[in-house]
Amino acid sequence: MHLSDFDFELPNNLIALRPAVPRSSSRMLVATSSTIQDSQFVDLTKFLRKGDRLVINDTKVIPARLKGQRIRQSDNGKTLANIGVNLLSIDENGYWLALAKPSRRVNIGEVIWFGDEFQATVIDKSSKGLLLNFNCLGFDFNMQLQSLGAMPLPPYIAAQRPADTQDNEDYQTIFAQKLGSVAAPTASLHFDDMLMAKLSELGVTQSRVTLHVGAGTFLPVKVDNISDHQMHSEWGEVNELAATEIAQTKIDGGRVIPVGTTALRLIETAARKGSIKPWSGNTDIFIRPGFNFNVADGLITNFHLPKSTLLMLTSALMGTDKIKKIYSHAIKNKYRFFSYGDGSLLLP
Repeated sequence: MHLSDFDFELPNNLIALRPAVPRSSSRMLVATSSTIQDSQFVDLTKFLRKGDRLVINDTKVIPARLKGQRIRQSDNGKTLANIGVNLLSIDENGYWLALAKPSRRVNIGEVIWFGDEFQATVIDKSSKGLLLNFNCLGFDFNMQLQSLGAMPLPPYIAAQRPADTQDNEDYQTIFAQKLGSVAAPTASLHFDDMLMAKLSELGVTQSRVTLHVGAGTFLPVKVDNISDHQMHSEWGEVNELAATEIAQTKIDGGRVIPVGTTALRLIETAARKGSIKPWSGNTDIFIRPGFNFNVADGLITNFHLPKSTLLMLTSALMGTDKIKKIYSHAIKNKYRFFSYGDGSLLLP
């Protein structure tokens, strides 16, 4: 298939810059293989049933945008230069890959200062960015980030307004527990405590998995033949409890419905041999039309960017022609798009 098969025109005014308040008051498009229905997210209980299981990503977004200073050598001697740093991902050694601006004159061995007690040494530099070794780890690192960092809003929001303190709450899900993402699993942003209580009362259960969302989720597809696209890698884990719960739901005839493309990618990674098993590691699974789903019976998700791998994933689930009809309906009816936008329930 070609990249142009996943393109569409989106009016700029349909890009949501703030979430709905309360969260569950956002609109929700409900689609099956033969129907499209307009609803509200708070009415999710009308479309789920007892025995269904939601699979929820419990990752927590870190305030990954930092402002720092480095010592610059010039004709006037040593001077301080400002530098912006966006953390992308952490490796097994505890080093952070980061994008920096400006970065052209940054050298290996330099120290970037973000605060009196928070700095990082540049230990490598490549086309992917800078590799940073921070002077603290664990709890101390997280405390410094919370104090000095800002939420890494998606580029389509950041281009229209700066991040502010409200985003610290808005861009974090109520399920967030495990620090590690630089982007939110945005389908979960529609859930609040009131809706979760209603779902529990109905008999809808939930399982928690973890996939740390990387900045690669925003990378554009640059090849015409989508089969040639190299998918980015992200770390995830399906623990034994979650795998057992999901497998039992399938046995009992309930539907397994991931909340977000991240949760879907992860459980399908853990079920590549047919049935879901405990799994952890880096996944670069690329779900596109023709993919054979072993676990997911549906999907709760937002409306995605044109020509994106996320749009390809939903097309794999519902069919390319059906997704085109869904998106045409959403645009015609002025649904709000992307991270802070409205949601959809897809039931093939």
